[in-house]
Amino acid sequence: MNSKERVKIALNHQEPDRVPVTASFTPEFAQRLRKHLGLPIRPTNPHGGEVHDLEEALKLDIIQYAVGIGNSFYASEEKEYICDWGIKWRQVEYETPFGKGHYTEIAEHPLADDRQLYQYLPPDPYREEFYTPFEGVMEQYGGEYFILGVTVCTIFEASWYLRGMSQLLVDMIEDEEKANYILDIPFRFHLEAAKRLVKMGADGIWLGDDVGSQKGMLISPLLWRKYLKPRMATICRELKKINPDLKIAYHSDGNIYPIVEELAEIGIDVLNPVQPRAMDPVFLKEHYGKNLSFWGTIDEQHTLPFGSKEEVKKEVLERLKLIAPGGGFIISPTHHVQLDTPLENFFTFLTTVKEKGYYPIQV
Repeated sequence: MNSKERVKIALNHQEPDRVPVTASFTPEFAQRLRKHLGLPIRPTNPHGGEVHDLEEALKLDIIQYAVGIGNSFYASEEKEYICDWGIKWRQVEYETPFGKGHYTEIAEHPLADDRQLYQYLPPDPYREEFYTPFEGVMEQYGGEYFILGVTVCTIFEASWYLRGMSQLLVDMIEDEEKANYILDIPFRFHLEAAKRLVKMGADGIWLGDDVGSQKGMLISPLLWRKYLKPRMATICRELKKINPDLKIAYHSDGNIYPIVEELAEIGIDVLNPVQPRAMDPVFLKEHYGKNLSFWGTIDEQHTLPFGSKEEVKKEVLERLKLIAPGGGFIISPTHHVQLDTPLENFFTFLTTVKEKGYYPIQV
């Protein structure tokens, strides 16, 4: 059974030969992996691009290809840069036992000033340069791997990147017309980008916005239902018109219990990343596993970076035992693997899945 078959069977709530496994990496961790595996040192987009030798070498099951604002996080190696969306980003350095890493934070929001709103021109979602490399990805990997088109930070996150979080929240409460105008900017772009990727042959599309904190939602469920749910429903409907068999994943970090059931109602097939320190994977499987599959569940907050190899193995075995039966599960870390993660912990995760993740699960 190849990777494409394995993932498709799992997402149809059946048991393939083994549990599908995938992962993504910050650029610095990817370079450590490349050095360890003897691969060429080259830039790596955590959300997926045209180079996938790491996925091949690690025998992962999903190939990702991203179009949209999510690519802005790693758009340049300059200390400060302005991405295609007009957002100014700043690289911030941090220390780990394995060297220095960088994360990006927003230095300037292009729509912070009301006077900029109606003069703003977002990127053109029809630019061929966004999609030409995907033709090569489909040709090289489309027969064997599950190809996932990535248009994350789809609506809410992209909107506050443009406007600023505080001001967007004020708009959503005090000025519905203005809020809708801003939210429609990334919504329209990512809708068109996702449609193009589906027409080109993607097996799945990854949508989503971080709307959860560690303890609860960042915005009220009422605001999510008013502004985000209808737009996400439109994207799901339009994509499944093109390919009724398409699988759609929704990403949100944190605790989003109040809206999980509604995700399935609007056409979402897969919930990602299921942070185990924010939501209980077993509860989700028991209550929503008939309609939703789950992708993630391996703790990137503590277990992978700070746990022992024995703790990593124990967590993986627990997920296999409790979440994998009946299918509907792709196991992975709950975020891009960070530079502070020991290589031995990552390989313990991967090896345990490859050795113990075969159906019927016996751990």
